Amino acid sequence: MKKFVVAVANGFGLGLSPFASGTTGALVGVPVAIALSALQSVPAQFAVALALTILALPVCDIAERHYGEKDDGRIVADEWMLLPICFAGQLPLWEMFRGGNWQPALAFVAMAFVVSRVFDILKIFPAYRLQSLPGGWGIVLDDFFADVYSWLAIRALALWLFPEFVIHFM
Repeated sequence: MKKFVVAVANGFGLGLSPFASGTTGALVGVPVAIALSALQSVPAQFAVALALTILALPVCDIAERHYGEKDDGRIVADEWMLLPICFAGQLPLWEMFRGGNWQPALAFVAMAFVVSRVFDILKIFPAYRLQSLPGGWGIVLDDFFADVYSWLAIRALALWLFPEFVIHFM
């Protein structure tokens, strides 16, 4: 079981990348976030995103003890398991992909991914301070705040860049 949890924590191997492991590992969250949009209920999308956040706490805690280093770079569950927060309630991605609106859907996914990574790297208050919390709490909570800030920025960008889809989805 521990091997499985560590595999989840390192993004099924993507977190082992020698180059930008957090960004590489966050890619695992993209299909999860797109699948999340298949839920027709926006509250259900947020509930699943919150459940993934809560699940990330013990996963990251176990992985940190396994690797023996505070917020080891190989631990990317905080990136990929919390990425769906950025997508929840934003656009009807699942319907857009099914309906053949690939270009705006892919553009939104790329934009949301980049915005999420920027906020994770910037660590705007209180994210930076939360990193010092012990175990999974310190690993996950900084990303939670980064993804909440990302959600707000993505929402503003989506209203500006994809108004026909956002207004239709609201």
